[in-house]
Amino acid sequence: MDVLMQLSLFDEEYTPQTVAPFTDQLLKWVGNKQRFAHEIISYFPPEYGIYYEPFLGSGAVLGTLAPERAIASDAFGPLMEIWHTLQRDPELLKHWYAERWRQIENGTKSEVYERIRGAYNANPNGADLLFISRTCYGGVLRFRQADGYISTPCGAHTPMPPKNFVRRVDLWHQRTKGALFRCLDYAEALVLAEPGDMIYCDPPYSESQSILYGAQAFSLEHLFTMIARCKERGIFVALSIDGTKQSGNYLCNVPIPGGLFEREALVNCGRSMLKRFQMDGQTLEGHMVADRLLLTY
Repeated sequence: MDVLMQLSLFDEEYTPQTVAPFTDQLLKWVGNKQRFAHEIISYFPPEYGIYYEPFLGSGAVLGTLAPERAIASDAFGPLMEIWHTLQRDPELLKHWYAERWRQIENGTKSEVYERIRGAYNANPNGADLLFISRTCYGGVLRFRQADGYISTPCGAHTPMPPKNFVRRVDLWHQRTKGALFRCLDYAEALVLAEPGDMIYCDPPYSESQSILYGAQAFSLEHLFTMIARCKERGIFVALSIDGTKQSGNYLCNVPIPGGLFEREALVNCGRSMLKRFQMDGQTLEGHMVADRLLLTY
């Protein structure tokens, strides 16, 4: 049976796993996959070894998956300080947030936000970043490339009260108990994986997120090279990448190396659909989607 026929039969017979949604995000973060992380996970292999998430960000997929064994990493030091504190001292994480939130009682929200953002820019740290992420406009953490300065203004929303945040910290502390958090570049993380392990990559979207942390120097081409090496070693890899834009009929025009991915799942529309990977990059008409999940298996 040839490869195309095998893939066609797989597409017709394959039923994704049923995964329960988990919507209580810890960090407010642009591009957060919390709303449809369960769809992404439904396309993971039914069995694998250690779970790797080398572009951790808000940890939406990690939190939804709640794996028994995982290595969760990111190159952004202040962000990883938040995750390390969640695991090692969740009470301190609660204190960080409550201490800054209560300053709003003695001043306007925008004044407090500007002061805390200024403190972060003078000395980047996880405590200030935590409050900024939940208070800034749209969760969009914009970083100046020259010096890493956060320029995002204060959001119009009311930040979550500390009592609600306490509940989320307790919930996330339990769901991430199986994870080892490390501050690593994605390339350093990928070489740690062994045959049979599972890697989920959610890198900065170069076409739409160039102002966000880590995006300015990110190379999708290099990531493709690293993914190819993982595939050769028998490691499962799933990659989220730009999908349809507002028009609903444009797929991210990024050259995809031939033979690297076997299938794609289209998600983030309240439904998903598995298709044999289309190497010509054409649209899949009739499916209003926002993200593509590329699979090496």
